Order: sequence, then structure tokens, then C-alpha cells
Amino acid sequence: MILLRHGQSEFNLHFTATKRDPGIPDPKLTELGHQQAEAAAEALAGEGLRRVIASPYTRALQTAAPIARRLNIPVHVMPTVRERYAFTCDIGSPRTELALAWPELDLAHLEEVWWPAIEEPDHQVEARAALFRAEMAALPDWGDTLVVSHWGFILAMTGERLMNGQWLRCDPTGPAPENIVWRQYHPSVVKP
Repeated sequence: MILLRHGQSEFNLHFTATKRDPGIPDPKLTELGHQQAEAAAEALAGEGLRRVIASPYTRALQTAAPIARRLNIPVHVMPTVRERYAFTCDIGSPRTELALAWPELDLAHLEEVWWPAIEEPDHQVEARAALFRAEMAALPDWGDTLVVSHWGFILAMTGERLMNGQWLRCDPTGPAPENIVWRQYHPSVVKP
């Protein structure tokens, strides 16, 4: 399967510049973020994808939309692939608000408040990634799947840090990363 980190969000733009949480819940994509989503749709068009799974955060849904449109396949919204709850941007939009903004999506399975109430410890994100890995490995057609997710979830799945709009292949039948380094203080590493 392919894991794609969402395009640049309003949060990413401000956090990169200041290294402080700008206090933007469920941020939207910036213009650059929309360009990154369109570039991903172009780059992934020939990959034989037949399933798109996306996190319920607006930035992930906005990133998934041009890909799903181009491939003419629906987006399956799955809270399991959401970001690690650690910043204001990890406060999501309630299901009723998402349903108004995204009427074409099936959101009936979401709870009204689907994100955690408190910061999520590293081991919980890793457990979510392990669960998702097992669920995907059980599917015979996992290789046809694109997952539009986030920095922390992709790190838990692969041990790799992706920048906005980057993607990589992930074999869910392979081993999980052994040592995940959650805190690496370097100016080029920006979460989420």
C-alpha cells in the first residue's frame, strides 16, 4: 500500500515559521497544500489504486479529494489513521460538521467527537498502527490501497518521517519498525 502525508496545512505553515502551536483546530490546506495534493494525484494516477482511506481531519480529506476524483473511487474515512493527538491542530471537526462539508462521504460510522480528549502517548499511536497493519495485511488486495494520513501515524507505521505531500510504499505483511524515534530535534523536522 502507499502512505501519503497530507499537504501543507495552515498549522504547518505557521508552526514551521515560529515553532509554536498557532492554535488552529482542524486546519485546512494552504495553497501549497492544495498544489501538493494535486501533484500527488498526478504522481499516483498510474499506481493501480482501487481504494483510498483517509483520516477524518480536514487536511487529509482535502488531500484525498483530488486523488479520489481523478481515479473515480470513493474515500473511506477511517479514524484509525488519524494523527497523534498532541497539538491544537489535532482537535478535529465533529461528524455533523464534516458531513455538511463533505456530503459525498459516508461518515455514519464516526462518533460525533472522534479524536482523543487528551494527548496520546507514543505507545498508543504505535498500537493503532499495529492494529491497522494487521487489518490491512488480512486483505488480499492491500497493495491497491492509498492511505492519506499524518506525520505521527506514518512514523508509527514505518519509522520514517515524511514531509507534507510525500508518500512511500508500506508492506503491512512485513515487520513493524523496531525503534521509532518520536522526538528528534532538528530544524527540518516539522510535526504534524
